Amino acid sequence: MNNGSHDTCYDIIVVGAGHAGCEAALAAARLGFSTLLLTLNLDALALMPCNPAIGGTAKGHLVREVDALGGEMGLAIDDAFIQSRMLNTGKGPAVRSLRAQADKKAYQARMLRALITQPGLTLRQAEVAELRVEHGRITGLVTTTGARLACRAAVLCAGVYMDSRIIIGEAAWPGGPQGLQSTTGLAVALRGLGIHLQRFKTGTPARIDGSSIDFAQMEPQPGDEPVTPFSFLTDRPLANRALCYLPYTNEATHQIIRENFHRAPMYTGKIDGVGARYCPSIEDKVTRFADKERHPVFVEPEGLDSPEWYVQGMSTSMPEDVQIAMYRTLPGLSRAVLLRLAYAIEYECVDPLQLTATLRHKDIGGLYFAGQINGTSGYEEAAAQGLLAGVNAALELQEKPSLVLGRDQAYIGVLVDDLVTKGTQEPYRMMTSRAEYRLLLRQDNADLRLTELGYRIGLVTKERYERLQTKRHGVTQALERLNGLRFPPGPALDAWLQAHGQPPAQAALTATELLRRPGLRYSHLADLDGDWSPLPPQVEEQVDITIRYQGYIDKQNAQVVQFRRAEGKRLPPGVDYAAIPGLRIEARQKLAAQRPDSIGMASRISGVSPSDVAVLLVWLEKQAKEQDKT
Repeated sequence: MNNGSHDTCYDIIVVGAGHAGCEAALAAARLGFSTLLLTLNLDALALMPCNPAIGGTAKGHLVREVDALGGEMGLAIDDAFIQSRMLNTGKGPAVRSLRAQADKKAYQARMLRALITQPGLTLRQAEVAELRVEHGRITGLVTTTGARLACRAAVLCAGVYMDSRIIIGEAAWPGGPQGLQSTTGLAVALRGLGIHLQRFKTGTPARIDGSSIDFAQMEPQPGDEPVTPFSFLTDRPLANRALCYLPYTNEATHQIIRENFHRAPMYTGKIDGVGARYCPSIEDKVTRFADKERHPVFVEPEGLDSPEWYVQGMSTSMPEDVQIAMYRTLPGLSRAVLLRLAYAIEYECVDPLQLTATLRHKDIGGLYFAGQINGTSGYEEAAAQGLLAGVNAALELQEKPSLVLGRDQAYIGVLVDDLVTKGTQEPYRMMTSRAEYRLLLRQDNADLRLTELGYRIGLVTKERYERLQTKRHGVTQALERLNGLRFPPGPALDAWLQAHGQPPAQAALTATELLRRPGLRYSHLADLDGDWSPLPPQVEEQVDITIRYQGYIDKQNAQVVQFRRAEGKRLPPGVDYAAIPGLRIEARQKLAAQRPDSIGMASRISGVSPSDVAVLLVWLEKQAKEQDKT
């Protein structure tokens, strides 16, 4: 590539090749734009610097949605997983979430193959030192070596590398995860553009040499059989190839921590960044939950050929000698050899209140942000944002309407709406409790919700779209047949009901009415329905859930109608909130700063009360009447 005064031109440049950057670059290139993916270190592409897993509670929903829209993460983890489990199986379908242990190196290799075989996508190792903005639009980047790279849009996915600092006890130094370098130029460039940054903190546990672990003292945690894939395109059999293990902390563990609180950077003031409330360090757990005699710890393999084992639940920034003593109190770890120490990492990130729902900066055209740079935590949250930002960068260049997902459409919509309307004062983690309509936003129906949208954008292939249509048609046909299938009362029906632990029938029942009874599923009708035939697994799953939860689904759909009315009341750009009588001062300030697109978005801004929303509705109605007069 040319340096000096000669620009190398791309349509879209993506900065950072973590989980957000990979999805953003693939989306942009798949939509037909010449795309450059810049990274500090090509060896760290799609790196999992913390837990060696994809998915988990609510995070599995995000992966399924990324997959449904045409992203890569679901396909990649299906190819690289070594153990898979469905979480929350004892609860309703809204909160069930898939989680898979990954072979970290295999996952990186799998994602690299997707990137290097993607037409229109170029990889390059470089550090960004400058952002070039002209007339309110991003026009290019400059690297630390002086290369000038022109672009029409850019997606910044710098993760936790901006001005990052590693902290272990009293030791601290500039650096990124797992011995990688940090970047300083990008943070300086963003501040120079007037972009407000925040300082957050996260951490990771130690990695233990597997040969020093006595697994016989731990409780094995097998994967599920059969394995449920992440991608809706994966239809081959998948197999678990590894075990995880469960030990617990104990009083000896807690005592070592308590005796060394005075050496913990969290409590000595050595750490300035704000940590994640929902992913606390072990010293934080011992402090906050002093009544707990023990805490679960999951010992997980980093790969089939890796000697490293990840100790989930034992994140810390304690000094090295304390870490060694603390880990060795756990069952099976009395002789543990720490291959990598646990550490805390501080980093700069962007205040997401400066972004629109497309993840574009409000004042700089073509400049998008995605992933942990927006104050989130987790590979899955990053991938979801990367896909959205990459798509919207491409749609902006196509001069097409942006992709904005509503809170009623996707967990991705909830994630982005939370960020751009509420902001975040700590690393944001997706949870099922954040979604008001979670019964509608299940992981099992992500394709039914989003794949047609991805197809219209151009990111979903015709093959995937046709699979969706086949599934949708199969569900519709099955539900219609079951609604019309009636079983008269009598010995045959009563015997069947008794065999399934059900009371006898007092009148004729449809198949749908039968399947609403607790514990009954479509497959149970095989012994009652003479014309019964098996359904494809994904179709059967939708049929069972739809019938069992129809009343609740109808109720949430009614709530969505009300929600969409508020979202449909658009607030015109450039509103002078200071001139609207009746708005409280705080509301005027918050509305002017965040510039919401709709009444619904305004209502979710912290500091905007229901009375302020009522004032806005009256003002909107008045504006509409005045326009009608003219």
